[in-house]
Amino acid sequence: MRRAPLYSPSSPPARPALNAPIASVAAASANPAPAPAAIATPATPGPRRHRAWLIATSAGLLGAALALALVMRLGPPGARALTQEDIDRAVLHTLNTKSLPSPAARAYETVRGSIVKVIGLSDPTEVAAKDKNGKAGKPDKGNPRAQPRVERDGEAEREERGIGTGVVIQDNGTILTNLHVVFGARRIKVIFADGLESEADVIALRPEHDLAVLRARKIPDDLKAATMRSTHDLRPGDRVTAVGFPFGIGPSVSHGVVSGLKREFRSPEGQRILTNLIQFDAAANPGNSGGPLITDDGEVVGIVTAIYNPTEERFFVGIGFAVPIENAAQAAGMPPF
Repeated sequence: MRRAPLYSPSSPPARPALNAPIASVAAASANPAPAPAAIATPATPGPRRHRAWLIATSAGLLGAALALALVMRLGPPGARALTQEDIDRAVLHTLNTKSLPSPAARAYETVRGSIVKVIGLSDPTEVAAKDKNGKAGKPDKGNPRAQPRVERDGEAEREERGIGTGVVIQDNGTILTNLHVVFGARRIKVIFADGLESEADVIALRPEHDLAVLRARKIPDDLKAATMRSTHDLRPGDRVTAVGFPFGIGPSVSHGVVSGLKREFRSPEGQRILTNLIQFDAAANPGNSGGPLITDDGEVVGIVTAIYNPTEERFFVGIGFAVPIENAAQAAGMPPF
């Protein structure tokens, strides 16, 4: 049986070439040729199938063009597109093969250039007044500071009455530390992160907060001040890092959390009562006094001031205290947060 033709043999429509421009194909789709007169079975209308064929062909060509454009944009022919599985595999490989810095390491790197070692020195007459056994007076056991020792400064011996830590808060050489670190010292020496040594002068005191503000006479050319942060949003459980010179060794870094806020501390001798303190459990020992307590962002939220140990031994047992940075900033004459 002979099959009825789809188009009239008198006016067959022109079939678009495969390499015809997309615009012309789209135009042909938008303005189809007039429907030819059917000469065969009326139940099979040719114009509708013709229009459907044109629409399907145009859509296919448009899709092919878009695919070609994506290939040209994403990479050369044959390049496989990245999948989520590829990305996950690459991330997992990096985590397994690369050692990422810890929060404490990143925090320390941020503040490292602002840490100084603070040494309180006595004058030669005080050294000569030592007892027969050559022992110097004992430091306040309630404070984390190093034991005194004797060093030579030119022709004269000078005793290190206190060794502690300081943090630069202004790039003109302004340094925050604890008052008990420099108390009674005839001279104060500071050692910057790059090794530069300088004498320093006390320019402000806040005995009620055990704070002293120093100004170095010489400073490194590239000295940077630490960034201070309000303790307003500090919460128990927040991670903190203590940086200092425990027993004169350092700078040393220890990591922990905020254990509590608004704490009160009374020195073992009962001579000092400090209030509104930050309690933390990052290790602190004699020599950490005056050093910064910093967040994971390397911002200073407190000044390490004291440790608590109910025994005669004054080593760290997990309870340290820091003065909030708001009090320290006020001691330096800086506006509160």
